[in-house]
Amino acid sequence: MQTGTRHFALVCLILVAAFLSGQTTSSSHAITQHRAESTQQTWHFAVAGDSRNCGDVVMPAIARSAAKEGARFYWHLGDLRAIYDFDEDMLQSYRVKGQHLTISSYERSAWVDFTKNQVAAFSIPFFLGIGNHETVPGLKTREQFITQFADLLDRKELREQREKDAKLGAVEGPLRTYFHWIADGVDFIYLDNATDDQFDDDQVKWFKDRMANATQDDAIRTVVVGMHKALPYSMSQGHSMNESARGEESGKQVYQALLRLQNDAHKKVYVLASHSHYYMEDIFNTPYWRSNGGVLPGWIDGTAGAHRYALPGTDLGRVAKTNVYGYLLGTVNPSSEPLGAIRFEFKELRENDIPPSVVSSYTDQFVHWCFAENTDVKSTAASVEQ
Repeated sequence: MQTGTRHFALVCLILVAAFLSGQTTSSSHAITQHRAESTQQTWHFAVAGDSRNCGDVVMPAIARSAAKEGARFYWHLGDLRAIYDFDEDMLQSYRVKGQHLTISSYERSAWVDFTKNQVAAFSIPFFLGIGNHETVPGLKTREQFITQFADLLDRKELREQREKDAKLGAVEGPLRTYFHWIADGVDFIYLDNATDDQFDDDQVKWFKDRMANATQDDAIRTVVVGMHKALPYSMSQGHSMNESARGEESGKQVYQALLRLQNDAHKKVYVLASHSHYYMEDIFNTPYWRSNGGVLPGWIDGTAGAHRYALPGTDLGRVAKTNVYGYLLGTVNPSSEPLGAIRFEFKELRENDIPPSVVSSYTDQFVHWCFAENTDVKSTAASVEQ
């Protein structure tokens, strides 16, 4: 090959290599940008607790609404069935069939009924928390709950998260009633305060390890903590972890750890609970927390079917509703707010939102009873918005 020809060929090879390198760099940048954008996309999830009493009527409506809203999953905050007494929806189901529900039949079938008539209504993943009605002394235990709902407590997301945690040194034992999973930079944590001896030392240690990891991990921008009873000194103090000395002390430890994560590590923190059968926002904006560290964003949503309670007072200074059924819709990364922020909206359900198949199974009269009579508050104007 002549010198001129070799020189030309070399120049061509250099130009081709440069072009391909530019294409590779551009493609790599595009992939990286796409991955970054994918973690910033807006998405939704649904949360509520307390689906006893009329839950078999209300939960299918929540399932349909949450799916319509595009929720990625539903998170139940505990109290599935009454257990200490008959659930009215189960009684009605037997009446419609001309049968009698005995105490022994109820105790055997209550949790099976929950799975059949509530969990099965959801086409999206279902995350299950434990409540105090899952631990009624002499009737149900935490161990029975774990056995009955092992498939939900060992969901793929939770199992994979435990495996990841174990690789980082976390001590993982058998299935527990407290758990967490991380999705798109949000660490969802469920804590078990179903009994007065909780949070116990093991759970507090596990939670503090989660806080340490969230503090150090730049990929975690947001922490959402769910539980059944609200942390101490909320607007629902009379029906919360203040009910026991252990609950009050350990609950304060959890609250203070979350405050540090919010104020010192600059992570976004949200706290969700049920137990009280109404909806309320800004639950930690109380004199106690304003004088003892600061206020965390918090909500109570116990509106998935349980007998509705009166609000704890009229001078609330916040949005609060009772005599309602519904759920919280969380919107992650809303476009108008910083990355990692979550906007919560209460999605109230009306009587005509109950699916026709449910109305047919339980009758129009019973569905109306759930909306009109399943309450301590007879007034239909039982909401406060200030």
